[in-house]
Amino acid sequence: MSWDTVRLEWDGDVATLTVDRPDALNALNIETIEAMGEALEEAAEEGARALVLTGAGDAFIAGADIKYMQDLSTEEGEQWGALGHDVADALEAFPAPTIAAINGYAFGGGCEMAMACDMRVAAESALIGNTEIDLGIIPGWGGTQRLPRLVGDETARRMLFLGERLDAESAAEVGLVGEVVADDELEDVVTELAERLAAKPSFAMQTIKQAINQTHEGSQESGLAYEKRAFGSLFGTPDQREGMAAFVEDREPDFE
Repeated sequence: MSWDTVRLEWDGDVATLTVDRPDALNALNIETIEAMGEALEEAAEEGARALVLTGAGDAFIAGADIKYMQDLSTEEGEQWGALGHDVADALEAFPAPTIAAINGYAFGGGCEMAMACDMRVAAESALIGNTEIDLGIIPGWGGTQRLPRLVGDETARRMLFLGERLDAESAAEVGLVGEVVADDELEDVVTELAERLAAKPSFAMQTIKQAINQTHEGSQESGLAYEKRAFGSLFGTPDQREGMAAFVEDREPDFE
């Protein structure tokens, strides 16, 4: 299959899924998030032994499409949240190791997609964080559940409450990314890592991944279900309307 805003490319047994909306800093709209889901399904069916997620141009995934989200109703917000959850869950459950090659901005939904991957390698210039609080909403694609498991409860609360944006080194210090490399070395480092993973025994690798994911299964399922409901419930509130209007109009929000 081919898509307008997503590319799926192969190098041997390694698949690379690139979000290709550089003019929009790879922000995720409906077309793109649906294409990501289809590309992940295709990569799994074709037997990828490792998968790299990255973005075209100077951004990883700058977030979700705020202009689209701005006027969503509660029901539409829940549907939008569910769509993102489906793709993040597909990344987490992908039958081979996944690597987020964070080559630039990774905010909001972009940060959540990176957290759903098994490993994260960031370029020195990358910035990453869950910034939804400044839009009057919460992370809606798994951030409230996956971030605390990566960085710990206190750090996650600070990041989510304040909408903090971390540079790559700071993200590595708190455990949000596993490795930081020079911008011009990111592709080579990730390629080498993906090739090493792809060379490992695939069934054992898949079993290890399933076993690790199992440690989160019970509580995460209920937590993600709550997040889906809570995310949608904030659409139509004064804070959400003001936060997203301010973003679209490029001004500071004036919350009640």
